[in-house]
Amino acid sequence: MWTDALTPVRILLRGIGLLLLCLVWLLPTVICQGAAGQAIHVGRRTLAEFMLNAWSGMLSRVFGVRPRVTGLPLAGPVLLVANHISWLDIIALHSVAAMSFVAKAEIEEWPLAGFLATRGATIYHRRGDHDSASGVVAQMVAKLESGGRVAIFAEGGILPGEQIKRFHARLFKVAVEVDCPVQPVMIRYLRKGRRDPELTFLRGESFGVNLLRLLGRPRSIADLRFLEPFAASGRQRRDLAEQAQRAVENAYSNPTDEGLLSDD
Repeated sequence: MWTDALTPVRILLRGIGLLLLCLVWLLPTVICQGAAGQAIHVGRRTLAEFMLNAWSGMLSRVFGVRPRVTGLPLAGPVLLVANHISWLDIIALHSVAAMSFVAKAEIEEWPLAGFLATRGATIYHRRGDHDSASGVVAQMVAKLESGGRVAIFAEGGILPGEQIKRFHARLFKVAVEVDCPVQPVMIRYLRKGRRDPELTFLRGESFGVNLLRLLGRPRSIADLRFLEPFAASGRQRRDLAEQAQRAVENAYSNPTDEGLLSDD
């Protein structure tokens, strides 16, 4: 948990910032996710999406993470397919656009993160539960057919190792069924222009310990790249998974700019 001499200072100051953010902005953000917030527009976004984007951007910065976005997410319906490094991935992506994530059911029980995920229309999946898997597919189809975005972490979870893992093909069938495009999304965290491997869960680390450790870490950049979408109509889900994985791997392995952000 101890990164350098400034770790306790960051934990204290960012902890205060997190508390203030929850006290001042959490309730208005949650209220705006209701019917009224969906009906009112702020520019091209609904008030609900505007508040979600603003809240998520502020929360990312509380943890010392500054999103840097390349490309734009398609307007729904679209299946967004990303690699997965940290629970902060969801917050960073929500700072850009509203989307419903498919996530493991355990997240619903996490303090703060679980509450926010639920309010953000997360679709929960219980691993190994066939009924849950069928329900997830039905919810994804309903969301896409209503014109929304659905995002999946195709590696199947946060897995050890820095490289992109194999993309599972099962949930790609939803894009074929709805006939919506697939858009790959690459996520990586950078510090001083190099990948920062410690934003993930360390071996044996609980969510609470991980949260405190991230509060105490030096600043980093969340490099979010919305890549070229492709059609799913008439294709095999394995082909879709392989194409999405290749696109994410290519973006992930591209060199980064040196000196993007110095330590705080």
